[in-house]
Amino acid sequence: MKPSIKGVKGQARLPNSAHISHPWRIHELTADFQLEDVWALPVHGEQGDFPALVQGLTAGDPSQGSWLARALWTIRWKLGELLGWDEAETGLGERVPTLRQRLPKDLLDAPGPGFDALPFTPLYLTGDEFAAEIANHTMHGVMHLGWVADGTGGWRGQMAVLVKPNGLLGAIYIASIRPFRHLIIYPAMMRQIERDWTRAARTGLTQTVDSHES
Repeated sequence: MKPSIKGVKGQARLPNSAHISHPWRIHELTADFQLEDVWALPVHGEQGDFPALVQGLTAGDPSQGSWLARALWTIRWKLGELLGWDEAETGLGERVPTLRQRLPKDLLDAPGPGFDALPFTPLYLTGDEFAAEIANHTMHGVMHLGWVADGTGGWRGQMAVLVKPNGLLGAIYIASIRPFRHLIIYPAMMRQIERDWTRAARTGLTQTVDSHES
């Protein structure tokens, strides 16, 4: 499904209440996680456009953003390789159990698409939610996407990041990278999402016009 073009706007950090106040299914699974970030995505569309947002994000590679974002991703992966942070025994089903063990049957039967580039494992996909998890030596994390009515008849994307640090090391690591995430990583990722969304929307519009003309 190609998204419709509808008022694409810039990203912005949101208060935690923007996530907590919604009756998301993710709340059932993450009572022992802390809410780290909530962002408004630069993505607006119609109610049925949510699958296009999920497809675009899972197919993307945020490490291909600005040169500075690419450098930070490279440093992180090299550091993880050097210190063994991303070894299989530190991940899902090894150091921590997967959250799929907490899923009710209706969500267990709807895992959603896998990721092309990022080491996330999908948890579930509904009409307005998508969640995926990741675990390594420093933390167990969840990325949550939501599709929220914008009050003007349209819908917008929203992303929340939830984490469970692995002890003191994990807490220090998460705190130390927070400024880099907020100032460099997330803004670069949002710009890429906006470019991809606009390109997909315009492609869909062009295809619609062509089909009408033929």
